[in-house]
Amino acid sequence: MVALRLVAPGTQLREGLDRILQARMGALIVVGDGPDVLSVCSGGFLLDAEFTPQRLSELAKMDGAIILAADTSRVARANVHLVPDPNVPTSETGTRHRTAERVGRQLDVPVITVSEDMSLVTIHRRGEKHTLELIPRVLARADQALQILGRYKARLDAVSGSLSALEVEDLVTVRDVATVLQRAEMVRRISEEIEGYVVELGADGRLVMLQLEELVGGVEEDRRLVAKDYFSAAPDFELVNVMRELAELDDEAMLDLNAVSGVLHLPADVGIDSALQPRGFRLLHKIPRLPETVSDHVVDRFHNLQKIMRAGLADLTEVEGVGDARARAIKEGLSRLAETSILERYV
Repeated sequence: MVALRLVAPGTQLREGLDRILQARMGALIVVGDGPDVLSVCSGGFLLDAEFTPQRLSELAKMDGAIILAADTSRVARANVHLVPDPNVPTSETGTRHRTAERVGRQLDVPVITVSEDMSLVTIHRRGEKHTLELIPRVLARADQALQILGRYKARLDAVSGSLSALEVEDLVTVRDVATVLQRAEMVRRISEEIEGYVVELGADGRLVMLQLEELVGGVEEDRRLVAKDYFSAAPDFELVNVMRELAELDDEAMLDLNAVSGVLHLPADVGIDSALQPRGFRLLHKIPRLPETVSDHVVDRFHNLQKIMRAGLADLTEVEGVGDARARAIKEGLSRLAETSILERYV
């Protein structure tokens, strides 16, 4: 991701690469001039000159590699012969590309190749290879992903609203919780893919980013609070473990609600259609200007949502951080949420 930002449209390095492509030349560029990079360099010229796109394209006329500073602000060396470890594996065929892959595997630096024959820009780093695509093609893929994200987000909103109504009525099952977690995780994964497109688009990705933020605002927090409401805590198993296990589920496991519910580490006798009681963190979070620390105190005092909803003002004011005004806000806020959730579910 960091390497993609270096060559995103709007950056000077990308302008220099575009100039090399337009001139139908090839290039081998290493972004980093630390001791590890210098240890695989042989010959060439020491420049230490300010980086400009024009200077990069001119230096590309020479056969050797170009060594840039890690922040691409300066050209350190040019016409360098790179000598990586020949035992480092490579799947590339051309001399320039084989060298780039070996250096990218051996050293933790981005290595960029510009193919003279195919007019392609490729980045090698840590054994990974990424070929830059044309901007219109990336925009088309990002637009398609946004449409898919919109459909998944609409489905997430529906199941999330249904869960709220079921929580109010005390009718929640493991299946309902797993469905919300499944949809929220799918939305997160699609949004992560779109973020990659935004990075690759650089200055051209501003509108895509705005649409993405509009669609996924609040999803990550809601996903976390659903897990916080239902997971079975243990001394060696906390909320952070739930979120990590959910993110690590593969695509096939994500389609299995039993696998999704497994990240909550519920007791062995709890099946997919077993009843669950929410602690109440998610609905309390929907009350305006109620800090999460206060929500934690409320849940610690009453233990589950049903008891919180039945609590009187006097009971609520006994909770740390809850005064008369905040107690009324909690009571009235939960009542409004209950009424709204049930109306949306049955009307």
